[in-house]
Amino acid sequence: MQKTNMQPGQSKPTILVVDDTADNLTMMAELLKGLYQVKVANSGEKALRYLRGDAKPDLILLDINMPGLSGYDVIGAVKADPATRDIAVIFLTALSAEEDERKGLAMGAADYLTKPISPPIMLARVRTQLENRAAANFLRDQNAFLEAEVARRTRELAAIQDVTILAMASMAETRDSETGNHIRRTQHYVRALSEQLKNHPRFAAFLTEQTMDMLFKSAPLHDIGKVGIPDRILLKPGAFTDDEYAIMKTHTTLGRDAIAQAEKQLGMQVGFLHFAKEIAYYHQEKWDGSGYPTGRSGDAIPISARLMAVADVYDALISRRVYKEPMSHEQAFALILEGRGRHFDPDIVDAFVARQDEFRAIAARFADGDANRATTVRPIEPLPGERLD
Repeated sequence: MQKTNMQPGQSKPTILVVDDTADNLTMMAELLKGLYQVKVANSGEKALRYLRGDAKPDLILLDINMPGLSGYDVIGAVKADPATRDIAVIFLTALSAEEDERKGLAMGAADYLTKPISPPIMLARVRTQLENRAAANFLRDQNAFLEAEVARRTRELAAIQDVTILAMASMAETRDSETGNHIRRTQHYVRALSEQLKNHPRFAAFLTEQTMDMLFKSAPLHDIGKVGIPDRILLKPGAFTDDEYAIMKTHTTLGRDAIAQAEKQLGMQVGFLHFAKEIAYYHQEKWDGSGYPTGRSGDAIPISARLMAVADVYDALISRRVYKEPMSHEQAFALILEGRGRHFDPDIVDAFVARQDEFRAIAARFADGDANRATTVRPIEPLPGERLD
């Protein structure tokens, strides 16, 4: 007696037998009923009506020569419908020519049996197809589970990554209580500039969607190095002395080294931390080479840092600091334009001009109290010891 691999409590597979001859339907039902749930249809039309219902069979045993819809018509409809196309079909027919079998298999049949049938062979072929279907279903379910699990873990890791970045950045910002939402605003400024430049000939190859996402994630770490600057300097309300300014400028190196050390602890290179290191180290460089810490100029400054330079200076200008009052958007806009080709990459300034309304909206969305209250315009080029951080 043929055995099945069903577990306790598992329902029997369902087989739909389609044949226009009553004796054939009776015989097949008798052979199958001890092992499977059996449904019968004496025409192709009835078979398709059943298949359109909610209950679907696990296997179809299908005659070919029937009045009305033939077996070929039925299998064509079965394979065309996404709801039924994965159901295995075994042709059970009196057509025994090689060409008939070739046609049936070409139309999608899983197997082809000729009448008169051998019951043991038929049952063995049925069992094989049901086992194949069960294995395919198992693999599909496993794949779906694994894909869902990978997606869940990816979302979880991304969330942990984002929280970690913001926590690290906030650690630096809390050293200066007046910086408020600075890290959020600069994130969105960098995104706006990137969107404007992603089709620009100078930037298109660099500003892929993946890179723009990593820039957005890493932007908050641009001032992480301020954690290492003494409070007497970081929170000083007036201009720096030369010695104090020299110490303040080390925040770029301190930031890069802190991120590099975190990466070393991970024991691997991390994509977004590459940009975080670039931004932290080079965002105070200037297009004309007069910035720090290395005095790089032009395209030698990484694009990530050039984007941050515009975002960071604009936000510093419109924000209240312990050493200055905030400027209006119009005043800050004028000073950014003044720095075009000197402090900033000219094309990035042009992108800023094109997106100035978006900058204004971002500033309003993440505003710090009265941080947008206007005050006296100051030159964008700081005097010795003057602050623009």
